[in-house]
Amino acid sequence: MAAALDALDRKILAALQEDASRSLEDLARVVGGSKTPVWNRIRKLKEAGVITGEVVLLDPEALGLDACFFVLVRTAEHDAGWLKRFMEALHNRPEVVEAHRLAGDIDYILKVRVPNAKAYDDFYRALIAEVSIFNVTSQLSMEEIKSTTALPI
Repeated sequence: MAAALDALDRKILAALQEDASRSLEDLARVVGGSKTPVWNRIRKLKEAGVITGEVVLLDPEALGLDACFFVLVRTAEHDAGWLKRFMEALHNRPEVVEAHRLAGDIDYILKVRVPNAKAYDDFYRALIAEVSIFNVTSQLSMEEIKSTTALPI
């Protein structure tokens, strides 16, 4: 169920999505409030599970992770044992930065960040050694056109 948010909550969330490192004083000024009420709103948003954490965003290319692959996975197995092994494999692989279960012909899509094609091949070989996969199709992203962690609130 979606949390009930008013205009000030939305301003606070938008400002935090833009820069969560700003001071409380700066945040209050940006959203047009004062420090204590803004702090109380943030605390309530955390308690309600709207704010789930605060992180630093890193530039993958600055870290040498120049290749972004989207991996489409189809499986012939849908039993609990296979799913457990697959989930463990994904969680144990830091190269997998996103994973989604899909409706339709493809069962899962993974977003994988690696330095190059060789590193992707190493990832692929390790994954299929850990878990049986019916079909894997990989797509190399040639250019990232838009990427954001900000949600449309």
